Amino acid sequence: MVTALVFITTERTRINEVAEKLVEIKGVSEVYSISGQYDLVAMIRVKENDEMAELITSQLAKVEGITDTETHIAFRTFSRHDLEHMFSIGFED
Repeated sequence: MVTALVFITTERTRINEVAEKLVEIKGVSEVYSISGQYDLVAMIRVKENDEMAELITSQLAKVEGITDTETHIAFRTFSRHDLEHMFSIGFED
């Protein structure tokens, strides 16, 4: 599994529209609106680097309203949520 975080700047009036288009793309697991320098961050999870390259350079590039991106590839995933979920099988909160 290859994971990337794509920080996205959009046209100001199109933040929600861009986010909705992004979540429709296969491989984009989540999109967050964020504060600070960027407007959105997209979590991308695909099986291989070639899929990541295709998604970033072809599919994201076609989404109207995106003005700039910055992509960060994750080396490892550390998640308390994943560990808690794994050990709580069969138990409900």
